[in-house]
Amino acid sequence: MTLTPSDMLCFALHSTAHAVHAAYAPLLQPLGLTYPQYLAICALNAADGLTISQLGAELRLESNTLTPLLKRMEAAGWLTRSRDTRDERQVRLRLTDAGRDLAARAASVPRSFAEKTGFRQSEIADLRDILVELRDRLKPAKA
Repeated sequence: MTLTPSDMLCFALHSTAHAVHAAYAPLLQPLGLTYPQYLAICALNAADGLTISQLGAELRLESNTLTPLLKRMEAAGWLTRSRDTRDERQVRLRLTDAGRDLAARAASVPRSFAEKTGFRQSEIADLRDILVELRDRLKPAKA
């Protein structure tokens, strides 16, 4: 039996990821954020002072992808990067006042996205949990 792309889970996930990014764009554009910047702002708003490696693990991004993103965010005035006083090999990330303000303005984005989906909050949570389980089975987080 030959499968067409529309029969394949991989294609459903791939095309859905594109649709999700496209749905987020008009929500983030007025804030001046890209989708990866939005994720970083949200992660730091939840746990300010993460190291670059901790943020990379949270977002599942390698440092070679994350570092240019963080440099642009620092240049925009949203965060600071500074050497950890206990371990100078580590760089700590902290939101500035402007970054915290941006995070507060972005707080409505999840609700707006949920409205676009037409799903109930419980359905969104169930779908997220299934996708996280699939992701973790395919590529567990680095320890």
